[in-house]
Amino acid sequence: MVLAAGLGTRLRPLTGSISKPMAPIVNRPVMWHILRLIKQHGYTQAVANLHYHPHAITNYFGKGQKVGVQLSYSLEPELLGTAGGVKRVQKFLGDETFLIISGDALTDIDLTRLMEQHRESGGIATLALKRVEDPSKFGVVILDKTNRVVGFQEKPAPGEELSNLCNCGIYIFEPAVFDYIPKDAFYDFGKQLFPEFVEKSIPFHGFEIDGYWNDVGSLEQYRIGNFDALTGKVRVEISGKERSPGIITGKGTRVDSTARLEPPILLGDYCTVGKDVRLTGPLIIGDHSVIEDGAALEGVIKWHASQTGAGAKVMGGIIGRGAHIRDEVHIHDRVVVGDRCVIGAGSVLDEAVHLEPFTVIEADSHVQD
Repeated sequence: MVLAAGLGTRLRPLTGSISKPMAPIVNRPVMWHILRLIKQHGYTQAVANLHYHPHAITNYFGKGQKVGVQLSYSLEPELLGTAGGVKRVQKFLGDETFLIISGDALTDIDLTRLMEQHRESGGIATLALKRVEDPSKFGVVILDKTNRVVGFQEKPAPGEELSNLCNCGIYIFEPAVFDYIPKDAFYDFGKQLFPEFVEKSIPFHGFEIDGYWNDVGSLEQYRIGNFDALTGKVRVEISGKERSPGIITGKGTRVDSTARLEPPILLGDYCTVGKDVRLTGPLIIGDHSVIEDGAALEGVIKWHASQTGAGAKVMGGIIGRGAHIRDEVHIHDRVVVGDRCVIGAGSVLDEAVHLEPFTVIEADSHVQD
């Protein structure tokens, strides 16, 4: 089961008009990479729970043809929590050992090894865990010498952590878990089910993963995840061909011979890069994007069908789908422009400005945080 019902509030304004699993990593939804991962490890059927902007997911993935996994859905008109959502699809999951994985995190975890570890441990559940430098940002899991889970801490204060192993939201369960989850009620793995297991001494275990994991839990982590994928720090599939070292372009993309490109750069399908454009990586440009003459972009993530006008300068930041940055606009670092915004010619956006989707900025404006 792929957990895909969350609101993605920490990625606002990017998630103003889509759900977090649809946020692109190297120009494909993060959920696309998760489904390809489970396919690589032999899973052929999956169900995803949906709530926020569900049609964005169903319209893109359909029955799973794009990813090679037979995909079905469970719509939750009201959120049921991580465990409650799983209980709702008990019939689909049946009476076999099953995998639960977040549809909005970026990872290349060895799911086959996780299943092997689960079978060796013999408990009702196995949690994938990742060692982190700053446990205060995560819920951490406390293990005994046999890797059995004996406790939890939620975002412990610096110096008070009893563990630096965080919960990745990737689990293997035995079907007996359904006996502990109430039907048609909100119920959460981390806050309710797992503490109950500890209290009742029901054996379950944690397994530290060696691979990459990023919860994409903030705009900064989203940015890092994209550039980690671009530079190969996480193993994902990137669409396009490498035209020169570190420069990947999609089909139908046209780059003027006078443009200067400094890798690493990913240009999606059917993009147009004009005369004397300067592109400085790390840089990810979505499909059908237009970058007009004399524009300069550095350290930017641009989503599908966004347009950058002549002479515009975008230094860092994230530009949403269909956004139009007109001529001679200057955008500074850590700016986030939501879907289909229009930034009037000659405007300046100061550092860390966030614009909600469909915002219109008049020409020659100076926008401050």
